[in-house]
Amino acid sequence: MLPPSSARAPRRFPLAAGAAAVLALIAQGTAQASFTENIGTSPEAMSMGNAVTADPSGLDSIHFNPAGLTRLKGNWKADTFFGASIKPYASFTQPPGFDIGGWKDDPLAGTSTGPVRQSIFLPVIGVPKARLPFAAAAGLGFSWNKPGSPWTFATASYVVQGVGIDRTLDANDPARFDGRRVNIQRLVYLSPTVAYKWSDSLSFGVGIPIAHQGFMLDTDMRMPNKLLGIIGKLQDAWCGDSSNPLDAFAFGLCGDGQGGGRLRPFNKIGAMNFEMTAPADPTINLGMLWEPSDRLSFGAVYQSGSNSVLTGKYQFNAEPMLDKFVRGMYSSLLGPIVASMFGFPSSIPPVQSGNVTLVLPYAEHIQLGLKVKPISRVQLNLDANWSNWKRWDKLTFQFDQPINLLMMARIFGQADPSKLVIPRGYRNTINYGMGLQVNVTDSLAVRLGYEPRKSSVGPDKIDLISPLPDITVKSIGVGYVAKDGMRIDAAASYASGKFNVPPDGSCNLNCTNFFNAVYNPYAGLDVSGGIRIRYFGVTITKPF
Repeated sequence: MLPPSSARAPRRFPLAAGAAAVLALIAQGTAQASFTENIGTSPEAMSMGNAVTADPSGLDSIHFNPAGLTRLKGNWKADTFFGASIKPYASFTQPPGFDIGGWKDDPLAGTSTGPVRQSIFLPVIGVPKARLPFAAAAGLGFSWNKPGSPWTFATASYVVQGVGIDRTLDANDPARFDGRRVNIQRLVYLSPTVAYKWSDSLSFGVGIPIAHQGFMLDTDMRMPNKLLGIIGKLQDAWCGDSSNPLDAFAFGLCGDGQGGGRLRPFNKIGAMNFEMTAPADPTINLGMLWEPSDRLSFGAVYQSGSNSVLTGKYQFNAEPMLDKFVRGMYSSLLGPIVASMFGFPSSIPPVQSGNVTLVLPYAEHIQLGLKVKPISRVQLNLDANWSNWKRWDKLTFQFDQPINLLMMARIFGQADPSKLVIPRGYRNTINYGMGLQVNVTDSLAVRLGYEPRKSSVGPDKIDLISPLPDITVKSIGVGYVAKDGMRIDAAASYASGKFNVPPDGSCNLNCTNFFNAVYNPYAGLDVSGGIRIRYFGVTITKPF
């Protein structure tokens, strides 16, 4: 880590009491982990368990604590490269007594998800179709400080949120019904930041990160619901193998009379695809750094949230089954009465597309940190942070027209077919990170990081779109400082976690309640799985 540049005057503050106060605050309550914060933002930070608020290094200070920029004297440039591999997995088991409206054999029972590749969201271009073995990203930063000036100015580009999952290698992957392709990415491309050194030991900083927010979801859909199962059984009993001559004088349940229009709870009903962006979404970072001595420092940072307004394109594809079903009802004597009562459309086109808007909350974040050096070559960092992911209660997609396919979901609570409401129900989180740095020599440092993260996606809300259970992140890194001032920081991290959701355990995944059709594609199944994340990064910082 870049050392402070000036000697500090002694302070009368009781250091032991200050350390105890911060440690007490960090230890309060149950530790809960974040959603995706600070995964792959900085190699040095990740090697220290992202516990760098009290000792922000170099241009990483722009994100982790803007006040830390006052430690940079002169002009500096930083180049960063990251690579990450995200591997979610899941398996599906049918429990005893499984029954969805009279249907007792789900074809997905006994299957497991297949290979996963990565994808990225490129500003202007969108999500390329290429499947990547790992996702790559690069960052660039600059800082400027005149000798003797208390002011430091900086800007950088970096990724603060990145999830890109591609499950298209296997066309029959059971995960295709809950996110065949998923991208949520927030790229800060400009972050004008200023820091001011108030005294030898106290600094403040403020930055305005301007980010590109991208969101893409491509998924097949099925709705294993009891109502669909009951109607399907009724069709089979009333219509037989083909049709019933009396059906035209009744409710038209036999569809086209050739077996088309038979409802099946486990069949694919359609597919939907969204791709949307917020090209410029600003937030604000506020930081404070107090360094009463070289062996002790305290830091705090506040990162504001935002309501990112994303716009883009959508496309719904409907299977012929539903269209034949509603056409059969409207061609009968009594069917139109029942169909209009439930708000069914008279037809469902195979494709509907247009423009869509989504307000995607970005959670505000508070982080407090403590740095202690018990001996000159050993440093311990401890951070606690809070994130307001409770704002992800639900996601509402607003379309430019009513979607006929969604009209079929009115009975399940989707009252407005020009909107799609996907429940999320995430929770606020508090978590902590720990880092250890050992200066082997004056130019070489070895670092270890540890983060136990209790997910903001509760076990009753988890799904395959956000397969994020509690995870443990372990990191290792090295730092080297050359004689000319150039610094090289490298790190590698491994994160893993598992989940097991019994039937009706998550109403974003496998609930069987009548009104939980949107969206529980694995209703009644036992779903177990997890996620493995491997990532590495290198930063080269040098004066210019």
